[in-house]
Amino acid sequence: MDDRRGLLIILSSPSGAGKSTLARRLRDWDHDIVFSVSATTRAPRAGEVDGQDYHFLTEAGFKAEVARGAMLEHAHVFGNFYGSPEGPVRAAIEAGRDVLFDIDWQGAQQIRNSSLGQHTLSIFLLPPSIAELHRRLVSRGQDAEDTIARRMQKSWDEISHWDGYDFVLVNDDLDATEEKLKTILTATRLRRSQQPGLTAHVRALQAEFEGQ
Repeated sequence: MDDRRGLLIILSSPSGAGKSTLARRLRDWDHDIVFSVSATTRAPRAGEVDGQDYHFLTEAGFKAEVARGAMLEHAHVFGNFYGSPEGPVRAAIEAGRDVLFDIDWQGAQQIRNSSLGQHTLSIFLLPPSIAELHRRLVSRGQDAEDTIARRMQKSWDEISHWDGYDFVLVNDDLDATEEKLKTILTATRLRRSQQPGLTAHVRALQAEFEGQ
């Protein structure tokens, strides 16, 4: 019996803690892990495809989806709404595929409180030190110092919510952290709630036992 229900994998971290790299490695390790495609009210950028990069909605359409409970989580960011539609996520996990979410602690909390909350696995990545986090942001060479300072403040805001996650890993070694993530995921896939065929199997055992 190898059928299973997929997981909603929430991977959160402050900017610069290695989340994007580790998410990519997880997907390379297991192609049954898919990214959640978010819905947004912002306009598509050049080359973006509706349903592939984002589900592009009008503001009225987005609010209607929220009102009918069709968003697992949502937020208003820099003048636009963003959210995670429930329908595609439910279809994926019922098909045995894990859905990976790159969201902050507020989105993570909403998903844990949603109708799919029992199938959620949340993991937070901590940097080895604040100095190392700052070094990683600077080494990107993308932002001015004032922007980096704002990112550092936002990073600390994220870190302050570390205790709201199922697992917390200090990412001081990328390869070691990757192996820990794989171990966590492998074990969580075996939770009773993720094995829908167990009840039928136990009933079959009972029938066999009583038929002796």
